Amino acid sequence: MQVPHAQRAQILIEALPYIRKYHHKVVVVKYGGAAMLNETLKKQVMGDIALLHLVGVRIVLVHGGGPEISDLLKRVGKQTEFINGLRVTDKETIEAVQMVLAGKINKGLVALMESFGRHAIGLSGLDGRMIRAKQLDERLGYVGEITGIDPTPIQAVLDNDYIPIISTLGCDKEGNVYNINADTAAAKIAGALGAESLMLMSDIPGLLRDVDDESSLISRVSADEIPALVEQGVISGGMIPKLDCCTRALEEGVRRVFILDGRVEHSILMEILTDAGIGTMLWQGENT
Repeated sequence: MQVPHAQRAQILIEALPYIRKYHHKVVVVKYGGAAMLNETLKKQVMGDIALLHLVGVRIVLVHGGGPEISDLLKRVGKQTEFINGLRVTDKETIEAVQMVLAGKINKGLVALMESFGRHAIGLSGLDGRMIRAKQLDERLGYVGEITGIDPTPIQAVLDNDYIPIISTLGCDKEGNVYNINADTAAAKIAGALGAESLMLMSDIPGLLRDVDDESSLISRVSADEIPALVEQGVISGGMIPKLDCCTRALEEGVRRVFILDGRVEHSILMEILTDAGIGTMLWQGENT
């Protein structure tokens, strides 16, 4: 459908104050879910990030890759076991995780970003010991809990006007490699960078008052309201650790956290550059 010229102009006018607001500010995007598996959505996400970088936003892209890891393990005949939603990761599995995350996915995203005319550098949490970690639970093997973030490598890439694209692997002093939850890693990285915003792309519209009714989206919520929403059962299941990541990011100085539906075309641009937004925005107390 052809958009009238006047409407196109209005869209640009509406975006202008947001471009000013985010100019030279750090925005961390956690990229995962359907948006990684659908090639059309993948190109749109990379295009959106390229556009934001072009207008002066300092974008940091943090990605997961669970489905592709599962696919590789299946192809090599390796059975996957999960405990409380976390993949049991033995030595053979962590080698596969490292190949998929730091190799195939990461470098593929770098190449795709370059096709949009924006320079990107692929990093993993192992580079410069950016993501320091320890074993989360002996039963899970090489699944890590973050003990610290050194943002120096990321800052160096940003300062040279490149887009850092980061795979979520961590390591300890002994050189053991750990798989890290991408939401948790993105939240910690955003805090370490003092990011203006953290955007978590998911396969849901945002925080819903009724999980069976997508029209019940809660568009804005304060961190102070989260305990009550947990008690009421509005936040439950897999949303509890996701909202915990959001709260921790806010506590570490990130001004706003957004939960976005990565299945929606151009969701990042609509959230950052329009008045309405499309997901759930979280903020700390009275800080809007």
